Amino acid sequence: MSEQYEYLPHRLLRRRVRDIASGAEGELMAVVNEDVSDSPTRTYWKELAYIRGASGREFTTAVENVQPAYDQPKTAAGRRDERSA
Repeated sequence: MSEQYEYLPHRLLRRRVRDIASGAEGELMAVVNEDVSDSPTRTYWKELAYIRGASGREFTTAVENVQPAYDQPKTAAGRRDERSA
């Protein structure tokens, strides 16, 4: 049986990050290239970021959604204002 995942390096590992899809923040624990297919005959690989939130629970998001977190979290309204500028 082949491996269903592989760990990847990332410049923000062990740093505070924000998931831009949900706005949630936490520490980037791992980046994994994971087979997310539900079929035994086909594979579909996706790079997932594992982020540990303040509660201690980890959640995943696409690696493209990860950005460094700054001292002041941005609200959804703040992000909309930046796009229109």
